[in-house]
Amino acid sequence: MNAFTILFLSLLGAVLLTELWLAHRHIRHVLAHRDTVPKAFRKQISIEDHRKAADYTVAHTRFGRIENVYGTVLLLLWTVGGGLEWLDRAWNGIGRGQIVTGTGFMLSAFVLMGLLELPTSLYQTFVIENRFGFNRIKPGLFLADLVKKTLLLGILGTPLILAALWLMQQTGALWWVYLWLLWSGFTLLLMWAYPSLIAPIFNKFTALEENAVRQRIQSLLERTGFRSRGIFVMDGSRRSAHGNAYFTGFGKTKRVVFFDTLLQHLGDKEIEAVLAHELGHFKRRHVIKRMILTLGMSLLGLAVLGWLVTQPWFYAGLGMTQPSTHAALTLFMLVGPVFTFFLQPLFAWGSRRDEYEADGYAAEQTDAGELISALVKLYKENASTLTPDPLHSAFYDSHPPAALRIAHLTGRS
Repeated sequence: MNAFTILFLSLLGAVLLTELWLAHRHIRHVLAHRDTVPKAFRKQISIEDHRKAADYTVAHTRFGRIENVYGTVLLLLWTVGGGLEWLDRAWNGIGRGQIVTGTGFMLSAFVLMGLLELPTSLYQTFVIENRFGFNRIKPGLFLADLVKKTLLLGILGTPLILAALWLMQQTGALWWVYLWLLWSGFTLLLMWAYPSLIAPIFNKFTALEENAVRQRIQSLLERTGFRSRGIFVMDGSRRSAHGNAYFTGFGKTKRVVFFDTLLQHLGDKEIEAVLAHELGHFKRRHVIKRMILTLGMSLLGLAVLGWLVTQPWFYAGLGMTQPSTHAALTLFMLVGPVFTFFLQPLFAWGSRRDEYEADGYAAEQTDAGELISALVKLYKENASTLTPDPLHSAFYDSHPPAALRIAHLTGRS
């Protein structure tokens, strides 16, 4: 066992223990506040709804601990357990060239990983979501989605992996710069193609009909100077009772999307306020900033990989005896989250800061009271806990806790 193996196992153990400890804190805190609705919400949230949200959160968190342990075991089996080594030997035994072998190795690894994680997805969807009345997807549609995702992996992943491995082998010591350019271009292409080419494969999008809501939305878009290719309603109710709204795409492909479930629960002014919040992310340049941060971290990560790919201990330490570009890339993608796990609170903090700014923008453009009303309804309909453990929330949550978010908006109403 080399030093890198010891480092990896030690860090992996620390990550798992931290995840389990945070989950324990979260469960204990939510249960301790299960029977008392926070004072700020007592007029809008009943004790029954508050308890449902607590039970829903606890159920997900408890199963999340099982997922943490299961995911850790799978990672160990794939790496030091020899899973990737076995798969690599199988593909090398076919006798194709390095690039074809590497592409087949990576695609098959991703498919197998997805299949091994399928039981947890099935339990989340058909047990927990069913128990709390949120699941609406039928087994046939679930299977169809799975098949479509696998086909997309093949259609989009095959040329990307082929190009990546070719660049790693043919462009010299600075291959990681060229690979970063490829990845950046692919990311931007996906952002452009997703609204009109990819998303419709899974969901039906219809233009929001001409009514008071549409007129209010059009007025908001005009006075904020936001241009989009349309306002659409997505059939989210085919799969889940949860509601949401989002922007997607960039440039001329930007579009506004509302889940049909969200429109069922909110009034016209509340919908306008929710949209104004999403607009705030664009107007405060959060989307561009996040994109730059993501691409910057990708460049840094690939620079590190550019060094690791030449280090025999990197492969040996993670269970592979034969160095190769495809092995290095796959190992880096698998173990990277372990080495960056403790940076997560920093990213969560940045995301929560952006949410406050987007809320502030919405309060400037619409009635802050309507946004508060909409958020409370969404917390209720989505069974989001109002009393998360503060440390758990600080570590993971991309959105501020409900009480803090409402208090921030109350000062503006």
